[in-house]
Parts: sequence; structure tokens; C-alpha cells
Amino acid sequence: MRNYHTDEMETLFHGILLLQTEEECAAFFEDLCTITELQDMAQRLKTACLLSEGKNYQEISREVGISSTTISRVSKCLRYGAGGYETVIARLFGREESDEIG
Repeated sequence: MRNYHTDEMETLFHGILLLQTEEECAAFFEDLCTITELQDMAQRLKTACLLSEGKNYQEISREVGISSTTISRVSKCLRYGAGGYETVIARLFGREESDEIG
């Protein structure tokens, strides 16, 4: 999926890395995204966390309120993606990044 990287995307990623507090991050994303986009991203991260805990699709759908199609997409990213979810989950929960997730 790396072929979508443009100069604009690189600037976005660099800009995100410059944020220093949760408040700065929240303000930036509130300006950048719609509420729906933010909620969708938060749901996907929550889904990735629950999948990494071994929850099944039905439990996740009930808890997070998303479709099995979205859960499946997140699951595929956990298994075959670039490793972004794993990095964030490992750092959020103090796990070693080499621990298998998903």
C-alpha cells in the first residue's frame, strides 16, 4: 500500500508527528476530519484492540456497533497489513511489538 504516498501525504504524516499533546492532536484531527471520520477511525482502532484480545466478530459487532465487513477489513490489516495497528496496540498496552497480535 505504500504506492499512495505523495508529497502531500508525507507532509500530513510529518505534521502528525509534530503534535506534542493529546489536546493538540484532538484539535488537529477535529479540524482535519469530520466527526464521522473520527468516529470511524476510533471504531477501527477499538476493533483492532478487541481482535488482538481474541474477541470474535459477533462480540465486537455488539460492543463497537460496526459491521462484520468492517471487522473483516481490520482483521485483514492486522494479519497482512503494514503493521500500523500492531505498533499502536503494542505501545498503548505496553506490549513488545514482536508479540503476535490478531
